[in-house]
Amino acid sequence: MTAAPLRLQCSGMCKSYPGVLALDGVNLDLAAGTVHALVGENGAGKSTLVKLLSGAAPPDAGSVEIDGENVSIRNARHAQQLGIAVVYQEFNLAPDLSVSENIFLGRWPSAPRRPWIDFPKLHDQTAALLATLGIRLSVRQPVSTLSVAQQQMVEIAKALSLDAKILILDEPSAVLTPHELDTLFELVKDLKNRGVGVIYISHRLDEIFRIADDVTVLRDGRNVSTRTIQTVERDRLITEMVGRELKNEFPPRCCTIGDVLLRFENLTARNRFNDVTLDVRAGEVLALTGLVGSGRTSVAQTAFGAVRADEGTVSLAGRHRRFTTPRQAIAEGVAMLPEDRRREGLLLERSIRENITLADPGASATWGFLSHRRERNLTRRLMNDLQIKALSPDTQVATLSGGNQQKVLLARWMARSHRAMILDEPTRGVDVGAKYEIYTLINRLAAEGVALLLISSELPEVIGMADRIGVMHEGRLMDILDNPARATTQEQIMRLAAGEIDTR
Repeated sequence: MTAAPLRLQCSGMCKSYPGVLALDGVNLDLAAGTVHALVGENGAGKSTLVKLLSGAAPPDAGSVEIDGENVSIRNARHAQQLGIAVVYQEFNLAPDLSVSENIFLGRWPSAPRRPWIDFPKLHDQTAALLATLGIRLSVRQPVSTLSVAQQQMVEIAKALSLDAKILILDEPSAVLTPHELDTLFELVKDLKNRGVGVIYISHRLDEIFRIADDVTVLRDGRNVSTRTIQTVERDRLITEMVGRELKNEFPPRCCTIGDVLLRFENLTARNRFNDVTLDVRAGEVLALTGLVGSGRTSVAQTAFGAVRADEGTVSLAGRHRRFTTPRQAIAEGVAMLPEDRRREGLLLERSIRENITLADPGASATWGFLSHRRERNLTRRLMNDLQIKALSPDTQVATLSGGNQQKVLLARWMARSHRAMILDEPTRGVDVGAKYEIYTLINRLAAEGVALLLISSELPEVIGMADRIGVMHEGRLMDILDNPARATTQEQIMRLAAGEIDTR
């Protein structure tokens, strides 16, 4: 990394797709050695701007200057040659190859006068690069054996191996634990000191105030504001992002909590979690949190029949059940939003209509035959009810924003009756405005008497939404904290999540 620091300036960037004006005269100024946060709701134009800067798509109008020189970015390779690199939320790594092979993929050194890879040289180059970045990894280790955070470090090292001086991080924290996020921020600060300019895209406002020097807000493809972070007020930033005032990030809930509907007793799934006992009452939101790998998602999957329990029971409305398939859980009135909506929840190439009616096709059937008219009527009603933004019920789900995709999953379960709902990371990758709408829907379900098990790694979300908070560590439920007046602290939760104390 010997190239001089670069300054990036974008002026009047415009991009249209059929029926959509994605960018309308957007400006962005990134100084060398600074972190410039780019925020806005899904559909605001952030991803489109990244595509233009990375060479994935050409602009319709506008200019890009690097150190005062006007450039026309032809493709991804040209962007790399100009010193621009992107680390996407979805990693682009070869899992069966080593750290070294991934970082220098396509650029492996060859042995002198031999038609094969010079692995000692490759490993030495990688070790030297990682040392300069302060990243501690075995260069020979297969990427498939690394944690998500370590894989992200490999992606960043791969980008910087190209002498990148402009680094774009797109939702880098979506799958990181707080400790892993600290490691990422330390690396970003080190890159700043080396003169690298970083464009940081995130929906998590706490991160923006912690890491950014400047912040630009986009809404509907246009600039709303650009300011230094010291002059930004959190509430004002949220208002600029969503275009309306949100008095609170978490809507108020006033529900009557009833009898126990969902109960786990001494539930165990070997090599995943052990001896978990908890209950969720009608109208209650019980949050289950912990570090990645703590077993919280496995508990949810076991309750839904996606993972087989080895011991213990699941009770629904007082009846002992141990679901062995999701079909059984659904038939008994248990619904679940999975952690990965794109891989485990949605049929991306199918329409909104087909996705919503998937869990209960009989509701749209007449005499045993599926009625597309009834399907569309049901879908339109739910789209209006949940404010799903799309042209029609036949819109392909893959074209929707993250928030609208999540609302399609919620609509699927609201199309049929259920007594308990498990929500696994319901707002991951969702913007502030859509989060508020999803929180409102959760409160509405609670008011209807549904028992809600909320799994989340976002501690402000856990504290802001839950009546009680269960904290897991290495497959054990450490404690269940009462959360009156939302007074639980993040420190209390993190101490339990790290296994430091056990108050049970």
